[in-house]
Amino acid sequence: MNSLLGTLGPFGLAFLLTVVLVVGTQGGGKIKPLGWGWTLVLSLIAGASYAAAGWPFSLVKGIVNDLLALADSVMPGLTLPALGLSMVAVILWKKLSTRGVAMMAIPFFYIASSADGGLGVLADKIALVAQQLAS
Repeated sequence: MNSLLGTLGPFGLAFLLTVVLVVGTQGGGKIKPLGWGWTLVLSLIAGASYAAAGWPFSLVKGIVNDLLALADSVMPGLTLPALGLSMVAVILWKKLSTRGVAMMAIPFFYIASSADGGLGVLADKIALVAQQLAS
């Protein structure tokens, strides 16, 4: 047991951040509820941790791809970036609570982290750091 992140791992980090987001956006405790900024940052790290953790969270990506194929048969040309940007629009313009933002942002960042790109690199780095600290 060299460090907290090493023993926690990507799966544990994803779980911990999800608990923090669910409980921390509720309020009513001794600490004030999380604001929008913290909610989005923690959701980004949680989503990337889900992508770094692999199975069973990799099943979500398969389900999303199946739903995209189904949606594409009904509305040809509908892509994952279009759905992602639609989720961002809902987060920005719909009057959501911080819990609502977290519940939309975690899946959004998970899907974005599972794809190739900047958030995918973040997921790879989280897995790498957890592996290096565990050894």
